[in-house]
Amino acid sequence: MARGQVSRTEEDRSRRTEILQTAASLIASSGLRTSLQEIADACGILPGSLYHHFESKEAILVGLLQRYHAALDQIAQRTLDTLDRPDARSPFDRIADLGAQIAGCAVDHRAALQMSFYEGPSSNPTLIELTRQRPTAILEAMFQTLRAARWAGYLRADIDLHLLADRITQTMLHVGLDVIRHNAAADQVARLFCRILLEGIATATHSDAALDASPAFLTADAVVRTWSEDQDDSKATHIRAVARAEFGRRGYESTTIRDIAAAAGLGTGSVYRVIGSKEELLASIMQSFGEKVAVGWTDVLRSESSPIEKLDALSWINTNMLDRFGDEFRIQLAWMRQSPPDTPNPGWLFGKRVRQMKALLAKGIRSGEIAIESPSDEMLARCMIGVAWIPENILGEIGTRASLIHLRDTTLRGVVARAD
Repeated sequence: MARGQVSRTEEDRSRRTEILQTAASLIASSGLRTSLQEIADACGILPGSLYHHFESKEAILVGLLQRYHAALDQIAQRTLDTLDRPDARSPFDRIADLGAQIAGCAVDHRAALQMSFYEGPSSNPTLIELTRQRPTAILEAMFQTLRAARWAGYLRADIDLHLLADRITQTMLHVGLDVIRHNAAADQVARLFCRILLEGIATATHSDAALDASPAFLTADAVVRTWSEDQDDSKATHIRAVARAEFGRRGYESTTIRDIAAAAGLGTGSVYRVIGSKEELLASIMQSFGEKVAVGWTDVLRSESSPIEKLDALSWINTNMLDRFGDEFRIQLAWMRQSPPDTPNPGWLFGKRVRQMKALLAKGIRSGEIAIESPSDEMLARCMIGVAWIPENILGEIGTRASLIHLRDTTLRGVVARAD
């Protein structure tokens, strides 16, 4: 190949990389509503020049997801290549270092991470496949790292390592959600998450029977029993149910009233007349969800229980919320990005939950029930809120009760092998 051709190829590759990086930044902050015109403007080129490198917006999205999965695969391969070599690091440090690399990748590829939560409005089979693709290589790398830690005597023999690997990996990927990471460095958040998930925060051992009998847990369970789906068969209820599913599946930004009307078997005008705008529809869906969360948190925090018991009860509230109202949770997850949708903080009042969590943790630390090394109270509160929700696929696989016990192991008791 002639030198000029090589130079042109390198120039094209460089420009493609620049476009992908620019698109990633815009989508991470503005979501999938980002247009090709906006991407071209940010790159300082005309849309026609952009089409020279990518035939469509979907082609850009495919490129972003391919880069994200390739980066995770590279981390996985490096980890697996070094597992059998002598390593002076402690088992915790080996797990935490891998977690930090995953977290850093999630932050670097926030746009692709967001796309992995939803199907997206696409008929492109490659894009759909990439959106649904599980990070199998990094899950295997985490599993093998945990298995080496068990061989070293660090982890309990009764812990399901595949389950734990999935839990840790997904928690690290959620560091890419800026509302969890906030202003902290990704590696700091990753290490704190690992400290919580592996060692727990409780200074004493709490049995399942004792936690089940606590006033906080009984209060939480009573709240859960009051939840019920809408029983009436009105048109408004039908539209809200369909909209929940569409928002949860596609994401709020990518779902239109036309999509909802088609899924509901109604005309677009009928939906507007019954519900109003998309923003009003979202607000009506999330108001009920937010009220249920608020009642659960308020009643648990008012109960006559210890901080550890209250944290456990809040996990039961969260687990049942995800089990019963998964669509609303996914809508909420869409808000937990760098830039929220048009309707700010729908339903969950995240700032208030952070303040409540900080107060609860501070009380537990003062009483000696909780001990955890953390760079800041703010980071600890945000991380504890993050680990109080079990990943949806795990919940679907093992059910609510087993999920609660897993949460107790990975947030309160810890999964490390302790001397008797």
